[in-house]
Amino acid sequence: MYALAINGSPRKGGNTEILLKSALAPLQGAGWETELVQVGGKPVRGCIACGKCGERKNLKCALDKDIFNDVMAKMVKADALILGSPTYFTDVSSEMKAILDRSGYVALANGSAFKGKIGAAVVAVRRAGATHVYDTINHMFLINQMIVPGSTYWNLGIGRDKGEVESDAEGLHNMANLGEVIAWLGAAIQPHKETFPETK
Repeated sequence: MYALAINGSPRKGGNTEILLKSALAPLQGAGWETELVQVGGKPVRGCIACGKCGERKNLKCALDKDIFNDVMAKMVKADALILGSPTYFTDVSSEMKAILDRSGYVALANGSAFKGKIGAAVVAVRRAGATHVYDTINHMFLINQMIVPGSTYWNLGIGRDKGEVESDAEGLHNMANLGEVIAWLGAAIQPHKETFPETK
């Protein structure tokens, strides 16, 4: 089993990355292959609605001059996706928005390539707006027929300055629980993945 975490924060080693690593730790302990990919701060442009992904059906975006297609290949391979973003004006970072729009569109255009995968949103927030970020990420999961697990609270951690989220004991506990739930869910659904209802 393979879990892919995508960090939409441009601040490497920051609060979003800390939260994602906390969620991945129980999966590593359960024997999963895990990977954390940095997209925040890297060049990734938004969807231009060209429709080429639907014409070509090759699980790739026609915009091939940035990091997206490499990230998309990892997303298709993954059994679980954990997408993390800081809270920017009550929404995801621009890089995460580009990943959501383009991956969601490419997946839908290729026979709902994400269906049956596990999807979890993780949010770093200074004060308010985190639940909107959480919703934005989950919207892509849900339209793609992914399975969204719950945890002990919404998957967010409180912190503004770099590393401040380490003081949010409840947030870190939630991340650990989230990783445990993903590991349990992955084991539960793995034998039944081939019976997932076909997209009509």
